[in-house]
Amino acid sequence: MQIKPLLLILAATAGPVIAQDVQSDQPLSAIDWLAVQRNAPPVIDAPVQSPVAQSAAVPDIDVQALDAPGVGGVGLLSTAVTGLPTTLWQGSSEADLRTAIDRLQTRRPAVPALTGLLHVLMLAEADPPSGSTGDALLQARVTLLYQHGLVAPAEALLERAGTLTPGLFDLAFDLALLTGSDEALCNVLIGTPSLSTDLPTRIWCATRNGDYAHAITIYQTGVALRQLSDLDAELLLRFLDPEYSEDAEPVQPPVRPTPLQFRLFEAIGEALPTTPLPLPFAVVELSGDTGWRAQLQAAERLARVGAIDGNQLLGVYTAQRRAASGGIWDRVESLQRFETALSVGDPGAISSALEGVWPQMRTAGLLVPFSNLFASRLQGLPLSARAQSIAATAGFLSDGYEAHARALSDSPDRNLAFLAALAQGQSPGQTPPDLPHAAALAAAWSGPAQAPDGLAALPGQNRLGEALLQAILSFDAGADGHDAALTEALHTLRAFGLEDTARRSALQIAILDMEGARR
Repeated sequence: MQIKPLLLILAATAGPVIAQDVQSDQPLSAIDWLAVQRNAPPVIDAPVQSPVAQSAAVPDIDVQALDAPGVGGVGLLSTAVTGLPTTLWQGSSEADLRTAIDRLQTRRPAVPALTGLLHVLMLAEADPPSGSTGDALLQARVTLLYQHGLVAPAEALLERAGTLTPGLFDLAFDLALLTGSDEALCNVLIGTPSLSTDLPTRIWCATRNGDYAHAITIYQTGVALRQLSDLDAELLLRFLDPEYSEDAEPVQPPVRPTPLQFRLFEAIGEALPTTPLPLPFAVVELSGDTGWRAQLQAAERLARVGAIDGNQLLGVYTAQRRAASGGIWDRVESLQRFETALSVGDPGAISSALEGVWPQMRTAGLLVPFSNLFASRLQGLPLSARAQSIAATAGFLSDGYEAHARALSDSPDRNLAFLAALAQGQSPGQTPPDLPHAAALAAAWSGPAQAPDGLAALPGQNRLGEALLQAILSFDAGADGHDAALTEALHTLRAFGLEDTARRSALQIAILDMEGARR
């Protein structure tokens, strides 16, 4: 396996999430992979204890690089990149961390800002909980990245871990099947058979290694001992015996195939479409080998959850001319028309195209990546009234939200003036009645930032990661209507130095909920 280019970009450009500076014209971001941070987090002093020797015998010595984390603490983003302390998880219970992470695997954070923060936490280098190897935590981190569609980062994280346990091997093998790098892991399995007792995996790897006789022996044994499911037995039989496959009826696909079943369907000539499958399978379509429409659908799904950036999405959107009409093709045509209008520079054409593309992006759940791509190019243009309103909204969803807000502080539009105050970290003077969560958001900046009693002490106990996970979960509860939880979550983020993340989250929840009501 090789670390994918995306991970190299993340590691090189991701900014620290602690002590965020929001005073510059280009506000820094905890979730923006292109942010740059200048301030380091405060160092928490630990008490010094006198060394005590129990004997004069020479102890066994383990050797490793001074800055190398243990297997359970590996990450792709160093503390110098993230600003997160290496003690992020150290004081927490591994079971508590797994519970919180498991809750966020299938229910993603309510806004992209917190999704990005969550991904940073999962990718950060940090020591595992005290008294633990961290294997269970590493498995939970990788599983979350996998479920969120960050297949390449998850694969690279396991590569950094080095030696794999059987549980980690199973995860690594699923990832490798989706990225097409399974041959290397098959070689590892053949050299260390104890890593997996899964018969379909062993049959697949034996075949990949050219040992068909061994693969058939394993298959026959599994069938005889009823150790293979009916679906696996049928797929493997067709895989091992192509002549049988030619005369047989197509196999009924499962609702949630495993990555190996997905590859077996592909190998027997019955490839499954990825659109109805869980998010990780969308990664397979990004190459475009199965057609532009499948590539477009995959890119939209992954961009929606922050698994790819806006530029990659734009590259897929503009790769060709639409081949039909309706649905995704109308979205492609609208985006291409808008980009062409921007290039020409005609304000009338830009206004018309913007009014057409914005609802398309809203329907697809892609307003944030769209705004990051284009909002800065819209500011100052003599647009129509409707297009000006859209441009203002896009500015608040973009990386340049704070600079954009300064020009709208005195706006007669109460919603825009309210959002401008939040974007600058100020307490809004008035609360618009028609803006979602307005009172809860205003309360988060109405006084000093203080985390609730249950979370305030956690960073000092080397439990900052746990506190941030709880803040994300609390924000989600607020997004569901519990306004007090929303205010508490924003207070927590601000109290822990994540001012930029708090502002982005507040702007996104207000705007995206408001736009969602217009669908």
